[in-house]
This record gives sequence, structure tokens and C-alpha cells, in this order.
Amino acid sequence: MACELCRRVRASDAGFSRKSDASPVTLADYGAQALLCRTLLRHFPEDGVIAEEGAEAFLTLAPRERAEAVRWVAKLLGERVGEDEFLHWLNHGRGVKADRTWVIDPIDGTEGFIHGRTYAVCIGTLVEGAPVDGLIGAPVSPLDESGTLFYTRGGKAWAEPLEVPEDMVARALSVSDRVDPRSLRVVESYVMGRRSREIADRVYAEAGVDARRLKRYDGMLKYALVAAGAADLFIRGPRDIRKNPHKVWDHVAGTALVHAAGGKVTGLDGRSVEFGPGAELRTLGFIASNGRIHMHMVEAMGRAAGEEWGFLPHPD
Repeated sequence: MACELCRRVRASDAGFSRKSDASPVTLADYGAQALLCRTLLRHFPEDGVIAEEGAEAFLTLAPRERAEAVRWVAKLLGERVGEDEFLHWLNHGRGVKADRTWVIDPIDGTEGFIHGRTYAVCIGTLVEGAPVDGLIGAPVSPLDESGTLFYTRGGKAWAEPLEVPEDMVARALSVSDRVDPRSLRVVESYVMGRRSREIADRVYAEAGVDARRLKRYDGMLKYALVAAGAADLFIRGPRDIRKNPHKVWDHVAGTALVHAAGGKVTGLDGRSVEFGPGAELRTLGFIASNGRIHMHMVEAMGRAAGEEWGFLPHPD
């Protein structure tokens, strides 16, 4: 339903605004998060929630825009929804300490959403600081023209079309078995800073990866493609986390999905990433892979950028 809302808002060519950190936000971000949190409130009311958007930011929108977002949600639900109820959904579970925490990015890749590229609706769970389950809805997907729903269930990873026929059976996902650096299929962020681009190119060259094979996507779809075996490698970062830390909602669902498909996700130094109780992560970046090439890429990262960024590879 959240993916359908995003499609409808995108088709309407609604505008967007900028948050205090200059990142974009749309009515679909708020509407999708309201729908997801409404479901959590009904089915898992005691769990905690960490979500990218919030009621406070929503209230800074013009009254006309707020009313439009509420109308989108009400139309999909087929019921009356008031702004107070909408605000309550947006902030549900915030600050709650519980055994399980749901981590939501209602639109991961908002720039892609705005410009008609890929984006993803993402929700994952943290238990004792570890990603356990993940759900990634990709309305624009290279695997299925109707979009793809990626998710974990029973410790495994699965995928099915977003528009599911009655006789559709979910497909089990498994990472690839490719190991030859020259044949690796690499995915990376559509928008990269100049410095990140330079470091990525050095790492690929050091590892013997043919950078001409890489493809760019927005949002956590990149993790999903690694889990599906459609890609072998995704590197995020490094970046100066003092100025621009990685956010927990950009990585939990994708990490859980790759792990369930048999792959590996670590920091750039090969160590496990510590997902703390807050929104910010104290890691320079991420490497997600099919697992078979993981240490090769960690070592290449250390040789290409380790000294510059103050770390050396220290595998678990």
C-alpha cells in the first residue's frame, strides 16, 4: 500500500521541499511512513520505531500540502483520516525502548523518486542491535516491470512482483557465486560526491574490478540486487562521519536481506557494523557482497584508502 501511494503521488507530479539538512522530502515520504506506522501500531504496538520522517517536520509544510498528504492516505485506506491521526501515526513508537525496533525509510532514494529513477520503501527490524528482518518494496525494479517486493521470512530471503497474481509463488533469493573480479557486477549510488567517486575508482582498480560493468541505482534497491544475485558488490562510502554520518534507516532492511540470502555486509574494514539505539551510525561506510569476494574487497579498500581514512582492514 505504501508503494502504491508512492506511485500515485509520483504520477501526480507533486512537488517536494527541503529539510533542515537540505535533503529532499515529498508528500509520499510522509504518507508512506504514516501507512507503515499505522500497521505497526495495530499489530506490534509495544515495539519501538526509528523512522526518518516525523510529525514536527510535517507541520512545517503549508496547510494545503498537509491536507493533500492526508487525503492520499485516506483514499488508499478507504476511510476518513484526520490530521491529528496522521500525526500520531508518523510519530508512533518514537523513543520507545523495546526488545524489537522497527527501522523505517519511507522512501529511500528520494532524489531518484523525484527524478523518475529508482527508489525503495524500506522497513527492517533490529533485535539487540542486529538487523534481523527486512522488507524492501521497489516500485521501479530492473527485475520486474511491475516492481518487486523483497523480504525476509523464516531466516531466508524472498522476492515476488509487487502486483502479485493469485497463483504467484514467491521466489527464494540467493547471492551469486562469482569470484573473478573482472566478471563482478557492481552497483553503486546514482549520486556520488567527487571524493567518493575518486576513492571508489581507486578501490575498483586495486581489486581488478572492471568499472565499466557497474550500474547505478537510488536507494536500498542496491542491497536487494546483491541479495537476488543480480549484483555481486555494493560499496557505500567512505565519508567524513563527523559532518555527514550514515543513517540507520538507510541500511537495516538491506543488511538483513543480504544476510538472509547468504551474503555479507560489514564496515569498510571488514568488521561488523554496530547498529546503536539512535539514528546515526559510527562507521565510515559499508561493503555488501556475495560473501565470496568480501575479503578481497576489504583488502583492496585498505590498500586504496585505508591510510587516508584512518583505518586498516581488521576482519572479524
